Parts: sequence; structure tokens; C-alpha cells
Amino acid sequence: MSDLPFAANAPVSVSRVGLRARDAAKLADFYQKVVGLRQLSRDGSAITLGAGERPLLVLEGDTALKQEDPRSAGLFHTAFLLPSRGDLGRWINHAIAKQIPVDGASDHLVSEALYLTDPEGNGIEIYTDRPAKDWKWNGSQVEMATHRMDIEGVRNSIPAGAPEWDGFPDNSIVGHVHLRVGDPQTAEDWWRGEMGFDTVAHYGRDAVFLSTGGYHHHIGANSWQSRGAGPRQPDTTGLGWVELSAKNAAAAKQASDPWGNAIRVVG
Repeated sequence: MSDLPFAANAPVSVSRVGLRARDAAKLADFYQKVVGLRQLSRDGSAITLGAGERPLLVLEGDTALKQEDPRSAGLFHTAFLLPSRGDLGRWINHAIAKQIPVDGASDHLVSEALYLTDPEGNGIEIYTDRPAKDWKWNGSQVEMATHRMDIEGVRNSIPAGAPEWDGFPDNSIVGHVHLRVGDPQTAEDWWRGEMGFDTVAHYGRDAVFLSTGGYHHHIGANSWQSRGAGPRQPDTTGLGWVELSAKNAAAAKQASDPWGNAIRVVG
């Protein structure tokens, strides 16, 4: 565990995400060739992808699914955390070489992140954290922002002699999951009361960030395009479930948030 990023050392952290897909095979191809995951197993219509032998993403295929409305509650993005800044630089070089379109590249003070969208509309973040000792806290609130990424600085951080990008390094994880919700205050109350998370930041009244163990966030919840959204429809693409890993096995449970997102906690 000591070799994993700081995010994974918290009492509760994100372990896997499940997505419902109309074409799981096509989506799996994208997550392998573009994002950098590798296929670990296939069981019927379910395809498990990960880094090294660590499962991170499960695609559950069903051709009868309806396309999710992006204004509904659901997944904003799955955030894949790379072990080092140099790894992010290698992914940027891969994106340049393969002409992969990205939606944004940001410096959040605590992290540096790239954003893209998969073929079925699911958001993706690929990021690396700055050292936790360098994060600035105001009491219980961590300082985050959205500035332009120093792309050349990230690329220049690649160690001399490092290999070209060939997929996610073994110690890559899902660092956080960001959700679309109808009301961030309701989400905050649920994650604090039901799951025991701590609030670490707000972006006005439209977004809240929560974590355990002093991480900058394991869960984000925003209403930027989904304010007032009601419970999710069960027969649509998008988020199937979020799986959290708890150091205390007694914390294992299954729950649904106020919008019907399935949240699993495993020991």
C-alpha cells in the first residue's frame, strides 16, 4: 500500500467504477487504446479493465440501454490518478502522437489534470497529485482552483530515459469520482451523514468536494448542468456503481445516494 498514491491510504477511498454501456466492446477498446487501461477479464457482457492487475473499471454491456441525458444526475467523470507527474507527461506525449482530443488541461493547485470524454459520453479525468505536504489548508478546507496547466512543464518532468507511454503504470488508481447531482447541499449532507466523509471544499453553491483521511477529494458533486435533477432512470447508459474500499471491514455496506447512484463499500 505504501507504493500507492496518497489517495489510497485514506480510511475510505475509491477502488472501482462500474459503467453501463450500449457497446461495451467498443468502449473497452477506447479505454485501452486511448486512456491506457488493460483488459483483465471478460465475463459475458461485463469487461473489467485496470492497471497492472488492479481492477479499476467495469463495463457492463446492454444494447437495450437508452442514452443518458447529460442534464440528469449521474457521472460527471471518473478520475484516474497516475503515480507521478512524469507519468502524466508521458500520457500527454501519447495524446499528441495519437492526436487524441482533450476537453481541457487544468492546474488545480493540489493536482494537474487532463479531461476527455469517452464514446458514450462519460467524462474522464487523468491526473497526478502534487505532494500532499504542499497543499494549502485553511482549517478543514483545502485550497483548490482551476488554472491553465503548464503543459510543457509537465512534459519536461519526464525523467531522462523513461520509456514512451505503454499504458497506466501498476500503481495507478481511481483517485476520485465526480458526480452530477440535483443539489450539492443534499449530496453533501448524504455523504457526511450516511458515509462519514468530510467536506474539504466548496465552489460556490454549485459544487462540493468530500474525502476521508485528509485527501483533497475522493468525491465531487456538482449541479453545473443538472440542478434540480431527480432520481436517475435505471435503463440508461452511464454510471452503474461506485465501489469504495474501507480499511475497516466493518464499514462494508451498500447504499444509494438521493439520486439512485449505487455506492458500495467493501472491506
